[in-house]
Amino acid sequence: MSVDRYFSEQGSEITVNRGDSHTHDSKMTQRGFRMPNKTTPVCSFIDGSWVEGTGALTSHMNPAAPDKAVTTYRPAGSAELAQAIEAAAAAAPAWDALGIVARGRLLAAAAVLIRERAEEIAQVMTAENGKTLAESRMEVAASADTFDYHAASARNSIGVEFPSSHPEERILTVRRPLGVVGVITPWNFPLQIPAWKIAPALLQGNTVVWKSASNTPGVSVLLMNILNDAGISAGVTNLLLAPGSIGSELVSHPLIAGVTFTGSVPVGQHIRAIVCGRGAKLQLELGGHNASIVLPDADVELAASSVVNAAMGSTGQKCTATRRIILVGDGHEAFLESVKNKVSSLVLGPGTDASVQIGPVVSRSAQDEIMSAISEAIAEGGEILAQAAMPPTAGFYVPPTVLVGPQSMTICKEEVFGPVVTVLRAATLIEAIDLANSTQFGLTAAVFTSDERSARLCVTHLDAGLVKVNAPSTGSEIHAPFGGMKDSTFAGPREQNSGATAAFFTHEKTAYLRLAPARV
Repeated sequence: MSVDRYFSEQGSEITVNRGDSHTHDSKMTQRGFRMPNKTTPVCSFIDGSWVEGTGALTSHMNPAAPDKAVTTYRPAGSAELAQAIEAAAAAAPAWDALGIVARGRLLAAAAVLIRERAEEIAQVMTAENGKTLAESRMEVAASADTFDYHAASARNSIGVEFPSSHPEERILTVRRPLGVVGVITPWNFPLQIPAWKIAPALLQGNTVVWKSASNTPGVSVLLMNILNDAGISAGVTNLLLAPGSIGSELVSHPLIAGVTFTGSVPVGQHIRAIVCGRGAKLQLELGGHNASIVLPDADVELAASSVVNAAMGSTGQKCTATRRIILVGDGHEAFLESVKNKVSSLVLGPGTDASVQIGPVVSRSAQDEIMSAISEAIAEGGEILAQAAMPPTAGFYVPPTVLVGPQSMTICKEEVFGPVVTVLRAATLIEAIDLANSTQFGLTAAVFTSDERSARLCVTHLDAGLVKVNAPSTGSEIHAPFGGMKDSTFAGPREQNSGATAAFFTHEKTAYLRLAPARV
C-alpha cells in the first residue's frame, strides 16, 4: 500500500453547499503564489524558494470532472529531500532562539492570512479533493482556529518547579525542541491535519520538512505560501510534493528527530519500525472501524441524523466515520426507517453545485475499491437496506449505502474508506460493546441512549480513544487530546491539545539549580 493512501478525520454535518464559484487571475511569484482558475503548475518549497522537482510531470484530476486536470507538478526526489532537511537543520538554531512568544505571533499572522484567503483555498480544496464547498469552507475555518489556538498557547506555562531538599536549590523542568520534524499528511483533510501538526511543531521551536499528499498539492502550496507570507524565515518550513518513496526516505533520515504521520495502519507500522528502530520520536494517527451503538431508549431522530452524518459526511472519507451501527435489543423500526429516508434522499454531485450534499471520492482507484467492497459484502450474505441515487454526471461517485448482514462479512472487519455503513444487532449492551471492540482498530465510538448508566459503561469499556455520547463518532475539539487505541495509534502523546503536542514536539529536561557558596 502506498504512503499516499491516508486515512484521517474531521467532523462536520452533511450540509447543502450555498456558495458561488470564485476565480483568481494571478500567478506564482517568489512570495505570493495564487491558484488561477485553470490547470496550475505547482512546486515544492525548499529553503524559502519554489523548487521544481526532477520527476516526470504529474497531473491531478478533478474527482468531479475526471477529464480536467486541477494541478500539475514534477515530483521532488532524493536530492530535493536532502536539500530540505539540510535547510531545516541550518535554520533550527535561529528559529529556536527567536523564542516561543515571537513564534506564536507568527502563527497568529498565518491564521489571519488563512481567513483572508479562505475562499480561494476552499475552491482549490473542492477541485482537488471533491468535497463540497460547504465542507471545504468549514475545514479552512477550523484550520485558522488551529493556528490561533497554538499561537495563544505561546503564553502557557512551559515548565514546573519542584521542591528541593536543599534550601538553596530550585528544581525546574525545561522543554527543548526536537530539531527537525518530518510531517506526513493525508489528502482527505489537506489543510486541517497539516495545521494540527505544523502549528504546534513550529511553536515549540522545531523546523519542519513536510511531505504532503499527492492528491492535494495545490492546497499544500497555498498553506506553504501563507506561512512564508506570515514572515516565517527561510528553511523553517519546507514542502515536498513527492511520491510515497520519499516519505520512507524522510522518516529514515538521521537528522529527522521526530515524525508525525496520519494515514493507514500498514504504512504506519512500516514507519514505526523505521523511526523507533533509530530512536527518534513518533506520533501516529491511523485508521478506524468505528461503531455507533444505538439502545432502545435512544432519541430516534438524534441517533439517525448523527449516524448518517458520521457515516456519509465528507463522502465517508474520514478515519472517524461510523462504519458499523450496532442495534441493541429488538425493535428499532423507526430508527431504521429514518436512516433509510435520510440516506435515500442524499444528493450527490460536484462539490461546487449548491444543491449537492455528497461529493465524489478522491480517485478512480478509491471508487473501484469501495464498489468492490460493497459487491463482496453482498456476495457474503449482505443486503442493501438503503442507497442514494447516483448523479447523471461523470465523476468518481459512490452511492452512500447502508448494508445489513452477518458480522462475518469482510466489510465488518476491514476499513472501507467511503460512504458505506453496516447494520448489526446485539441482544445486550455488553454484547454490543464486545462486538464494537472486535476489530483491530480503536479510534472512535458513539453510543445513543437516555440512560447515564449505559453511557458510563460504554465510556469505560469501549476500546476507543474518543467515545461520543449522543453525538456523531466524527469531530473533535482542538483543545482536547485526540488519538486512538490498539492499531489506530501509537502509544505516545496525543494530537491537538497544547499540553499533548508540547509533550511530543519537545524533549523535557530537569534542571537542578543550586547557588554557589556566598563569598564573604
